Amino acid sequence: MAGRYGDLDYPTLAKGGFALGIALFAVGVLGEFAIGATGTPVPGWEKALLFDAEVIGVLLFFFSPLVFGVVLPLTE
Repeated sequence: MAGRYGDLDYPTLAKGGFALGIALFAVGVLGEFAIGATGTPVPGWEKALLFDAEVIGVLLFFFSPLVFGVVLPLTE
């Protein structure tokens, strides 16, 4: 029987969102570290892109398990 939101696999979505958040955060941090360590000049949009990746990664890291692991299963 399909739930309210269809046949969503909540544990897989929670784990996948958590892993994606960690990966985005790691790419942002490692990218900024590499830029600082090598001292290469980069455009401002690249620094903004890496910062945005960090912020979105942290948001996914915190809210994906909360939304897909707690809130949505409780509303079924």
